[in-house]
Amino acid sequence: MHLAFSTNAYLNHSFADTTARLAGLGYRGVEVMADVPHAWPAYLLPEHKQALRDALERNNLRVSNVNAFMMHAVNDHRQKYWHPSWIEPDANYRRVRIDHTKRALTLAREIGATCITTEPGGPLEGRPWGEMLALFVEMLKPVVEHAEKERVMLLVEPEPDLLIETADQYLEFASKISSPYLGLNFDIGHSYCVSDDPAATVKRLGKLIRHVHLEDIAPTRVHHHLIPGEGAIDFGATLKALKEIGYQDWVTIELYTCHENPDHAAKVARERVLKIAKDAGVELS
Repeated sequence: MHLAFSTNAYLNHSFADTTARLAGLGYRGVEVMADVPHAWPAYLLPEHKQALRDALERNNLRVSNVNAFMMHAVNDHRQKYWHPSWIEPDANYRRVRIDHTKRALTLAREIGATCITTEPGGPLEGRPWGEMLALFVEMLKPVVEHAEKERVMLLVEPEPDLLIETADQYLEFASKISSPYLGLNFDIGHSYCVSDDPAATVKRLGKLIRHVHLEDIAPTRVHHHLIPGEGAIDFGATLKALKEIGYQDWVTIELYTCHENPDHAAKVARERVLKIAKDAGVELS
């Protein structure tokens, strides 16, 4: 397995500065935030995309994933990460999420990424779960077709308080839409938040997992990303489970909550996760 860090912790830094800092800390992979200030796809000219590739090459970094979940650029007053969602009441507003995700898939291909992540529907806001799942599936269909065209994986990431939170809900969703380019981004912290034991859930979901997010969560299970070692998650058991199912791809540390001192968070997280992996007998580099 390979260790990466998400650029969404570096909201106050340019992409060029972010990649230089992470390479200097020893990382060899980065998750690229498809949002301001790094790579909002709608506004990227060819020279901007080349600048992204140049920064990656200059720092000898590979792309673990393109994060198309956050949409700070839209600046929705309700929540900057979740809206516009796939299940907005307004079809035109849903279109903003759809078009953004298509652009992110194309961007991923252009910068050498094999996958992107997106939100699991959006907030229910009092609406029936089954009806919203059906709407989510319908909204995804043209985007999945675009993923197949670009040959880039579209990964849905279960999250607390959104349409798909648990492993059971993800499996129900997965039974309704099938494509070799549709998969799961398994977020270890999110799994813990909803009381799905992360290690057991990894074994249950198996080959559906195509990318992994890692962050710690407090014993209260409140959804707030912490530096590994500051919460209650047994990462050793979860990494062992990933090894047991034959997972060999990226584990990306995601600490967007640490934007005030991202270098410290990235440094400490890397040191702790590598030690945990070594103690667990898991090869992670």
